[in-house]
Amino acid sequence: MTEIESHVKSFREDYARTRAEIAKAIVGHEETVDGVLTCLFAGGHCLLEGVPGLGKTLLIRSLAQALDLQFSRVQFTPDLMPADVTGTTIVVETEHGRDFQFRRGPIFAQIVLADEINRATPKTQSSLLEAMQERSVTIGGVTHQLDRPFFVMATQNPIEQEGTYPLPEAQLDRFFFKLVVGYSTRSELSAILDRTTTGTEPVLTRVLDASRIIAHQKLVRQVAIAPHVQDYAVRLVLATHPQGQFATPMTNQFLRFGASPRAAQTLVLAGKVKALLADRTAVSFDDIKANALPALRHRILLNFEAEAEGRTSEEIIQNIVDTLVLDARA
Repeated sequence: MTEIESHVKSFREDYARTRAEIAKAIVGHEETVDGVLTCLFAGGHCLLEGVPGLGKTLLIRSLAQALDLQFSRVQFTPDLMPADVTGTTIVVETEHGRDFQFRRGPIFAQIVLADEINRATPKTQSSLLEAMQERSVTIGGVTHQLDRPFFVMATQNPIEQEGTYPLPEAQLDRFFFKLVVGYSTRSELSAILDRTTTGTEPVLTRVLDASRIIAHQKLVRQVAIAPHVQDYAVRLVLATHPQGQFATPMTNQFLRFGASPRAAQTLVLAGKVKALLADRTAVSFDDIKANALPALRHRILLNFEAEAEGRTSEEIIQNIVDTLVLDARA
C-alpha cells in the first residue's frame, strides 16, 4: 500500500467513525450529517436551516462531542452585541496600576455553534465575517489568530420571521454549505422516542483530534481534478449568472444575481471529499453534481418574478444540472 493509499484509507476510517458516533445521538438525517462532515474536512462552515425541534442543535453538539476540540455556543438574540461574540478590552487593576486586558469571547473556540443566527442584528452577524474568512479577530487594532481547525456551524428557522434579520448575501457566501433539515420518517420518529423517553442517554466517544482533522483537510486539497471536470464546475457556476454565456432560460427569467467564485471553490473541494469517500484520488463529474444544491442554494438571488410564481433556488439549480453539458470538449 502506497503512502497516499494509506492516507485515503485513514481518512475514510476516521470519517466512518465520526459518522457512527453522531448516529448514536441523531436518528436519520444521513444527508445532513454527510454535509456537515464534508464542510468540516473541506475546511468550510455550515448553515443548517429547518423548523424547531428537528435536531439541528443536537447534531452540532453531537459532532462537538465526537471531536476532541474546544466547543462554544452562542445563542443569537436581538440584544446580542458584537463584543459578546468576539470579546472586548476591559480595564483591570494590577499591582502596577490600571491596565487594559483583552477578554476573549466565545468565537475563540474551534467549533462554534451560532444558534438561531438570524435573530441577531446585522451588526452582530457581521462580527463573524472576519473570523469565518480570515480565521482571525481584530479588536482595537490588534489581530488575534484563531486556533485551527476553526469551524462555524449556524442554525436558522425559515418560518418564524418576526423579529429576525435575514443574513446578508456577503454573510451567506461565507458558508460552505447550506443544508436544509427535513422532517423525520415514521420509523425514525419512533426510534427518536425510544431513545429520548426511556431515561437513557447516548454516550459519545471522542474519535478525532485537531491534528488528524488538519491532516485530513490537507489530504482533501491534494486530490486531483482533471481540467475538463474543473471546467464543468466553472460552467456550473457561470450558468447561474443571468444573461451570461452559459445561462439557462430559467436563469435569465428568475435570477437577479448568480453565485460567486466561492461557489466554484466549494464545488471542487466538496467533490474532492466525495472522491476520497469513494476510494478515488480524482474528482468525477458526479462528485461535482452531487454537491450542487448545498453549494449553490444560498448563493443565488431570486428576482421578483420567481417569488411571485413560487419558484425556488433548488428548482433552478436542478434545471442547470440537468441541462448543462458535462464535457464541453464533446
